[in-house]
Amino acid sequence: MYYTYILKSAVDGRNYYGSTGDLEARLNNHNSGKVRSTKNRRPLELIYKEEFEKKTEALKREKYFKSKSGYYWLKKSKII
Repeated sequence: MYYTYILKSAVDGRNYYGSTGDLEARLNNHNSGKVRSTKNRRPLELIYKEEFEKKTEALKREKYFKSKSGYYWLKKSKII
């Protein structure tokens, strides 16, 4: 399985959008400072995830979340 996920920083309140094949390991990497883009924004909380069978589907959804229409969908759905 593959996942698209959203993390929220406790430091600055900003969101991080990503995708992975191993969600638990990826969250551990984020919170242990192994991911450069979130290293200074720890701790991070998982606020949303979606599960997919194919990696391409997860990547496509991540790209959508990062788009303007995806942002508005997430706001309308009260996810962020």
